[in-house]
Amino acid sequence: MSATLKGKRSVGRPRKNWPNSSQPANVRVEVADDQQVGHLNIKPFSHARNEIEEHMKDLTESWETESLFEDIIDDLAEDRFFNDVDAVSPEQAVRYRQQLHSVGPEEFCKLTVESGAITAKKLLTAFGIKPPAFLEGLSDENYFGLLTLALSRELVKRSKLAKYNTVDDAVYLLKKSRNIVVLTGAGISTSLGIPDFRSKETGLYSQLEKLGLGINDPQEVFSIDLFRQDPSIFYSVAKDILPDTKGLYSPTHAFIALLQNMGKLLTNYSQNIDNIEANAGIRPDKLVQCHGSFATATCQKCGFKVQGDEIFAEIKAGDIPRCTKCISTMRNGNGSMKRKRSYNRSAGKRGRRRSSEDDDDDDDGRYDIPTAGVMKPDITFFGEELPDEFSERLVKHDRELVDLVVVIGTSLKVAPVSEVVPYLPPHIPQIYISRTPVSHTNFDIDLLGDCDAIVAELCRRAGWDLNHKMADPDQAVDIMLEDGYTSRYNFTVTDLDNPVASP
Repeated sequence: MSATLKGKRSVGRPRKNWPNSSQPANVRVEVADDQQVGHLNIKPFSHARNEIEEHMKDLTESWETESLFEDIIDDLAEDRFFNDVDAVSPEQAVRYRQQLHSVGPEEFCKLTVESGAITAKKLLTAFGIKPPAFLEGLSDENYFGLLTLALSRELVKRSKLAKYNTVDDAVYLLKKSRNIVVLTGAGISTSLGIPDFRSKETGLYSQLEKLGLGINDPQEVFSIDLFRQDPSIFYSVAKDILPDTKGLYSPTHAFIALLQNMGKLLTNYSQNIDNIEANAGIRPDKLVQCHGSFATATCQKCGFKVQGDEIFAEIKAGDIPRCTKCISTMRNGNGSMKRKRSYNRSAGKRGRRRSSEDDDDDDDGRYDIPTAGVMKPDITFFGEELPDEFSERLVKHDRELVDLVVVIGTSLKVAPVSEVVPYLPPHIPQIYISRTPVSHTNFDIDLLGDCDAIVAELCRRAGWDLNHKMADPDQAVDIMLEDGYTSRYNFTVTDLDNPVASP
C-alpha cells in the first residue's frame, strides 16, 4: 500500500468528493480546503452518502442536496449533548449511532424517519447536530439534507470498540501493548509556558490576531508563500514562539520517554516544533517531527543548513537571519558585489548615453545587488510538504505493527497528520487525552483535562514511576464520567484531602 501525503494544511469542511458505485475497491479520498489537498489511500465507506441520498429521494420528490448544509454543518456540530432544544437523550444517541453502524444507512432510515418513529429534526441531535434556526417551523422534509450529511459523517468514523470504556481499561491497554503509536500536539507543552495554537484566549493564533500584522488570518504567519514574499512578518513574531526551555520537558514528555524506555513505544508522531522531545530523551529513531522543528535551519537560496541555535540570537532580536555561506561567497566571489543588469537589445539602442552620475547611482535600477539568502527554521509551513519520513514510516512500518494508539494534546485540526488516526487499522484500540473532546473521530476512551495530570494518574494506577519533579506522586485527581457517555471522563486535580473517584 502506498500513500501520498501533500502539504500541511488546516482541516477544512466535510469531504465533498464521496465515492460512487463506479469507483474501484480502493479509492483515494480527498479532504480539500483553501490551502492544499492531502491524500491517503483508504477503503471507501460503503458508498454511504450515495445510499442515503437515494433513499431520501424515495421519501420525497422535493429533496435537494444543498451546499448550504455542507457549509454550516461544522458550525452546528457540538461535542456535548444539547439541553436547549428537543433532543434525544444521551443514552438514545448512543443507541442510534450503534444502530446506524449495525444495520446500514438504508435500513436505518426505514426504521427511524420513514416509520415515523422519530423526526429527522430530532434525529439530527443524536449525531451531535443542532437543528438550525432558519429551518424552524418548516416541514420535516427540509431537514433531510442536513440529516444525510450527519449520517454520512458518522459512517466514515471508525466504530468505537465496545469492550474498552474505563480508566482502568486504558491502564490495561498501556500495560499489555508493545507497539504504541503516540500522536502529540501543542497541549503537551503548555505546562512549560509554551502556548498552544488554537485556544480562544491564550492560543498563539488568538494572540497574533491582536497584533495587527496586516494579514487576513493569523495562520498566514506560517504560510510558505507569504514567507517567500515577506519573511519579516514571520520574524516579527518568531521571537515569541522560539522555544526557550533550557532543557526542560513536561511530565507528558516524560511519559512518552517512559514508554520508550520500557520497550513499548513504536513511534511518537509529534506536531510540535519546539523540539522538547530531545530534552526528554526520546530517541530520533522513535520520533517523527511531522511539522519539523527549530532544531535546524536552511538557507532559502543556496540550501545551506545550520543548527537552529546559530540563528536564535537574530530571531530574538527580531531580525531576519541571513545565510553565512551566501555572505562568504559574495565576499570571496568573482569581482564586484554588484553586477550590471542585462537589457534587451532594443532597449539598449533607444537608451540615452550614460553619464558619470549613472555609475555612482546604486538606486537607478541598472544593477542587481546580490543579497544573502534568508535562513528559515526547518518547521513545516502551510503549503510545504511534510518530510518523507512521515508517510514512509506510517505506511510501510507502523500500520502493520501498531497495537495501541494514544493521542495527546491535539485537536487533530491540521492535515495530513489529522488523517493518521483514521488511517490506522480500526480494530486497534485508541485513547484520547486532551482538555477538550473532538467530534470528528471516535476514540474508545476519552480522558479530558490537564495532560500532565492524566498521564501521572495512569502511571500511578499502572505502578510506574513517572519520575518528574512536576508530577506529584501523591496528587489527588477527581475523575468523573461525563453524563451520557460510557467512556468519557473528566479529570480535575483536587486537594489531597478530597477523595479520588475510581471508575
